Amino acid sequence: MNLTSRLLEIIACPKCKGPLLLSMASDALLCQHCALSYPIRDEIPVLLIDEALPLTAQP
Repeated sequence: MNLTSRLLEIIACPKCKGPLLLSMASDALLCQHCALSYPIRDEIPVLLIDEALPLTAQP
């Protein structure tokens, strides 16, 4: 995955406009505030609210 740190600084959750965290384990961008996971497909973040998945509880 080639998301640069600069891109991660400016990219935001489309729902709440908050910061997104990169999850290498799930190939996704995570919004802790909305509890949503935005998938990354073919190294392109899919920032559509309809495509987001709910975050599951972390152990």
